[in-house]
Amino acid sequence: MQKDLTLRLLPALMTVAFSGSAAAAGFQLQNQNAAGTSVAYAGAAAVAEDASTIFFNPAGMTYLPQGHSVSLAGTVIDRSVKFSNTGTTPMPVINPLTNLPTGAFHPIGDNGGDGGGVSLVPAGYYSYSISPAWRVGLGVSVTYGSETEYDPNFAGRFSGRYTSIHQINLNPSVAYRVNDQVSIGGGLNFAKSDIEFRQSTPFVGAPLGVLKGDDTAWGYNLGAMFQLSPQTRLGLAYRSKMKFDLEGSQQVGAPLNINRTITAQLETPDNLSLALSHKVNEQLELLADATWTGWSSVNALVPLVASSGAPASAPLRYNFHDSWRFGLGAKYQLNDRWNLRAGVAYDQTPVPDDASRTMTVPDSDRTWLAFGARWAMTKNTSLDFGYAHIFFKDSSTARAVMNTAETATLQTVRGDFTTRADLFSLQVNHNF
Repeated sequence: MQKDLTLRLLPALMTVAFSGSAAAAGFQLQNQNAAGTSVAYAGAAAVAEDASTIFFNPAGMTYLPQGHSVSLAGTVIDRSVKFSNTGTTPMPVINPLTNLPTGAFHPIGDNGGDGGGVSLVPAGYYSYSISPAWRVGLGVSVTYGSETEYDPNFAGRFSGRYTSIHQINLNPSVAYRVNDQVSIGGGLNFAKSDIEFRQSTPFVGAPLGVLKGDDTAWGYNLGAMFQLSPQTRLGLAYRSKMKFDLEGSQQVGAPLNINRTITAQLETPDNLSLALSHKVNEQLELLADATWTGWSSVNALVPLVASSGAPASAPLRYNFHDSWRFGLGAKYQLNDRWNLRAGVAYDQTPVPDDASRTMTVPDSDRTWLAFGARWAMTKNTSLDFGYAHIFFKDSSTARAVMNTAETATLQTVRGDFTTRADLFSLQVNHNF
């Protein structure tokens, strides 16, 4: 039983483990630069104002100055995730020799403290103009990476107590200006992920189960920009799915003393973004975007025993739905040095219902409010400052902890989640 409970959650680390400080719905990390934070990432696929366009729309490199363009960014995400128990049922104590209940029950536990925390999200981008029409570039960013940790006596500890994920994405890219109205671009994505998960198991003494795993995967992204008029630009960007063949270890303490290798497959979702940038006059620029994410690819994940290839447990079911994000923003050129910015966005959660909401990803619909500025330090160097507050809709869970065959519910974790997040971003841009 304990093997099922831990193995079932290995893929969850890859799909939803950014719950401690995720700044976009599901497990996405929107914060790939600081310039975007100040406008809630509205119109990101159409802006093309610095080298970070490599991530959002590689075609935007053709709008950068000749020569070299470099952008280095960092975002501090301070997120709070608090659980309030509303009727969690007790978990039976399981005899490790018979796999049957002993008749006793584990204490239900408490609310687990604050499951959130503070994370630093770095990113770096470089673009070079081979010719007036051709550009090449490289982006390096943390696409997923955070920790979610509840106290040891958390009421949901048998469903999930701690997650950690660190994923680095390398994004070499190329762009070509077809003419004054059309630019196209594309890139490869190579991601390396390291994960860890911990939860209590229902056996005598509630031994801690630990999962660790890692893998690499390839994907791609494509983009196009259309200069509809001197004032209006349309951007279209697509980022592909990425398939991870995870391999890792499962360890459970005494009295079980388990240490074995497991595997699992995960396919992260693709997304498509349509963005608009329109200059009302010399000072005011308006931004808008709509982004679709194919979260339905995250449905049921099946962990396998590495030595035999047999199913290691019942599938881990998330039942995610596809979701949408909408953003509106504005930039105002105050003077030669200062450009002021603000934005708002609505981000829809892929979690369809309370039964699908996990302890480590109590995701819900959210609204962004953001503001910031760009300061032109010199002709070739600028600094971006951005702040955003994310309002999460209060959510609930009714998560069942099932037996191996999914024929019986051992425990149902019931509770309410209250979540909030604050983002602080800084970015330096330099052309030479």
